Amino acid sequence: MNRIEKLFKNKPGNILSVYFTAGYPALNDTKTIINALADNGADIIEIGMPFSDPLADGPVIQKSNDIALKNGMNIKLLFKQLENIREETDIPLLLMGYLNPVMQYGIREFCIKAEETGIDGLILPDLPAYIYLKEFKELFEKHNLSIVFLVAPETSDARVREIDRISNGFIYIVSSSSTTGVKEDIESIQIDYFKRIENLHLRNPRLIGFGISNNKTFKRACEFGNGAIIGSAFIKVLENPDMDLEEKIKNFITAIK
Repeated sequence: MNRIEKLFKNKPGNILSVYFTAGYPALNDTKTIINALADNGADIIEIGMPFSDPLADGPVIQKSNDIALKNGMNIKLLFKQLENIREETDIPLLLMGYLNPVMQYGIREFCIKAEETGIDGLILPDLPAYIYLKEFKELFEKHNLSIVFLVAPETSDARVREIDRISNGFIYIVSSSSTTGVKEDIESIQIDYFKRIENLHLRNPRLIGFGISNNKTFKRACEFGNGAIIGSAFIKVLENPDMDLEEKIKNFITAIK
């Protein structure tokens, strides 16, 4: 049983997963952010691997990707920064990003390094499920890497069930057919969609993301899933140069919960 499975077994609800872009706001902030999130109550951390063309992301995360790349962040450096992270925290860690940089790094070498580092899973939004099954499933499983797929409002029930069948971490429920971004509330059409997914009685836990930004939207999402994922709202908090990084993170997590 890996860290992700243990988490959902011990805490089936109100899971808070937080995304940040590695190398942002400063190149060497990665470990500081991870430890501050873990110390202040985040349950899962999604570490973004910056990419020059993050199509699924809104302007806030796109900007953080641009700055991180200009700061000099890349996958090789990220693995270097994460060396010995498991001596500091046992929180589930996932790497999230696009397939192109991973393939450029070398998929087999990437998986080996991820396992050595203590990474628990991968979220690669542009990795098609059929390619995963054909080319990557055996490799990911060999290196104890859970795979997380995204489900959107337009995803058919049959497709959702297939994703549930091949997933082995949790299912990322995209709350709307838009890019990532901060939203103040959850709309009734989204609730209908969440209920549709809930009524499928999937075997994997479900975390709701895209647009979760405050205590209100976090609690609402938790009514229809095992928890929620916050990205853009957290990135915006990191932008503020007038407060200590760890203090900003503490205040943010406290406000969300």
